[in-house]
Amino acid sequence: MNSISSIVKRVSNSKLKTIRRRFQKLYGATVADQLLERFYHILGRYGVGIDAPRTDCLWSEKDAVLITYADMVYEKGEVPLETLRHFCTERLKGVFSIVHLLPFYPWSSDDGFSVIDYREVDERYGDWEHVRSFSGEFDLMFDLVLNHCSAGSDWFLDYVSGIEPALNYIREEDPEADLTAVVRPRSSPLLTPTPTRDGERYVWTTFSSDQVDLDWRSPDLLFEFLDIIMKYVSAGSRILRLDAVAFLWKEIGTNCLHLPKTHEVVKLLRNFLEVIAPDVIILTETNVPHDDNISYFGRGDEAHMVYQFALPPLVLHGLLNGTAAHLTEWATHLAPPPRGCSFLNFTASHDGIGVRPLEGILSQEEILALAEKVEARGGLVSMRSLEDGSEVPYELNVTYFGALAEPADDAVGEARFLCSQAVALAMQGVPAVYFHSLTATPNHVQGVEETGHNRSINRRKWEHGELAEVLDDAECLGARVFDWLSRLLRRRASCPAFHPDAPQVIKEYGPDLFAVERTSLDGSQTVICLFNFTNAPVPIPGAIHLEELFLDGKVRDLAGGSDIAIGPEGVVLRPYQTLWLAPL
Repeated sequence: MNSISSIVKRVSNSKLKTIRRRFQKLYGATVADQLLERFYHILGRYGVGIDAPRTDCLWSEKDAVLITYADMVYEKGEVPLETLRHFCTERLKGVFSIVHLLPFYPWSSDDGFSVIDYREVDERYGDWEHVRSFSGEFDLMFDLVLNHCSAGSDWFLDYVSGIEPALNYIREEDPEADLTAVVRPRSSPLLTPTPTRDGERYVWTTFSSDQVDLDWRSPDLLFEFLDIIMKYVSAGSRILRLDAVAFLWKEIGTNCLHLPKTHEVVKLLRNFLEVIAPDVIILTETNVPHDDNISYFGRGDEAHMVYQFALPPLVLHGLLNGTAAHLTEWATHLAPPPRGCSFLNFTASHDGIGVRPLEGILSQEEILALAEKVEARGGLVSMRSLEDGSEVPYELNVTYFGALAEPADDAVGEARFLCSQAVALAMQGVPAVYFHSLTATPNHVQGVEETGHNRSINRRKWEHGELAEVLDDAECLGARVFDWLSRLLRRRASCPAFHPDAPQVIKEYGPDLFAVERTSLDGSQTVICLFNFTNAPVPIPGAIHLEELFLDGKVRDLAGGSDIAIGPEGVVLRPYQTLWLAPL
């Protein structure tokens, strides 16, 4: 039996009918059967799908994601992917199970998100063997940059030259079309004039003139990406991050955001993975208001995982203003993900802190005030254009440590930051930590000066020797934060109450405190996580709030690693202190 038939034999008729229905919705009934036949013939490429594993659970409490660039740690004379692998293996084994390698393909701008060639590793970082070696130590997350490619890519050059099939890969538009309803994350021109063999054309450029939008009306483009997905899976990708997926499908007269066919593409990709690699997870990246963001769960049939985009700015706002009220209100009404789905909880990433997710949670005045606080701490604010031509904040460009700094009191800034990280680790879902949060990196102002791009403030690269010197100095801030977060992640990994599917209950203990209770799926362990969002001690009378959980008054603080006794006077949290309390 050949590899194709062995794969097809495992696939139920209902699954094949579902895939055909997706083809029909996207490209029409007349070509659906042809596309399904084409689908059969790509199965088994790169050896993917022949022995596809099956799993009952895609994640556990042991899972945590490190977000990093391939060259985040570099050393002269060594391939960056090797340097990073050695660093992670030596210092982060057992801390993180998954490493998100931000785009390591040849690129021309946006630090990797303007992809020249999806099927190659940028020679500046290494090659596919280095990636596969990394996958032998950690599960990996790859970016699938679906919305756009580089203006320097072969796809775009073939489009300019009129060469099939890439001639149909690039989205162009009539400059006279009414595009006023289109939602933009940038204030740069939406259409970019481009000379082609057939004369001047206007190509769609959602993010920049170097990032030309792809035309998903072409089934050939879809099959390019299905092939790319199989290559990534063969190289060790456990999670596929669908970058900027919300903008994927365009229809004139709409806002070109979250369109039904965009959701249909995501569902088709999930169906595809269910056939070839059912243990691979789809993560959608949609930095938008919460309801739009979680729409990518579908009915449990779309993305396996979505970013918890409201969390970073809400935690930041709360800690800078000394109140957990907004965070508590939002989290109290946060619906759990559909069965088989999860949130990815984070505070920082390679991008800035998006503020669109605050829409409907904070007032515009509160959002503007937050932006001012970030600017006062050396951060920058990126803007987006509205339909009326006005501009509003879109993203806060700052390291998360820099955003929580207190200029007159370093200790306050450090305590705030540690509290913020512990909140993200306690919430229901899978935690993700950006490399610069591990090292409490301050704002990289020099990077902005060198590149002229706001996001460079949070994209510093570490020389390995310099970083080792920082982390080996116990008196250094970076070492203290690295050690604290590493210990907390290790302790979290041993607690079934922190399984991503384990339920959470938000407790109302007043505006000074954020409190979340987690209980393991089998009910054997309960942990109550307390966070003081103020710069003053906050008491929790044990007789009022804690005696039902801790009947004998004996409790262990998992965050601090010590046993404590709860008497009639209760517990007093120091300024910005975290407690993860579990019965002994």
